[in-house]
Amino acid sequence: MQSLAKALVEAKKQVGLCRVCFQLSADPVCNICSNNEREKNVLCVVVDPRDVIALEKTREYKGLYHVLGGVISPMDGIGPEQLNIYPLVQRVAADKTKEVIMAINHSVEGETTTLYIGQLLKPFTKVTRIALGLPMGGDLEYADEVTLARALEGRREID
Repeated sequence: MQSLAKALVEAKKQVGLCRVCFQLSADPVCNICSNNEREKNVLCVVVDPRDVIALEKTREYKGLYHVLGGVISPMDGIGPEQLNIYPLVQRVAADKTKEVIMAINHSVEGETTTLYIGQLLKPFTKVTRIALGLPMGGDLEYADEVTLARALEGRREID
């Protein structure tokens, strides 16, 4: 038990957040952000690191990510200030991003977050939403690869 506890403490010390996308990483910049073969002008916005893993399993998406760390939920006291939204806006404006794909769960909070971010980013870039290949209230991490791939393919621009 002591060796397991020691290993968990050591893992906690070594793993942090990527300073670019807020994905879990043992390095200051994660392996996705530092990969020169990725499309640097396309960003996929997700709620948490598990969503990055789910989308990477599809092998369909070749761009970069941005992890919000949650969704806007006034009932839970979570506003835009508690999320990685403003770093996203700064990143999109500075990097001349061609497209931002909103890959956020289809829930009331997810839709609120998507619309809020969409309005902030519209002056800088094209903002799209993944298609409704996922059930309302469903989580990306539990979706199969085919459903996620089709949702990415069927994305559309946010009005």
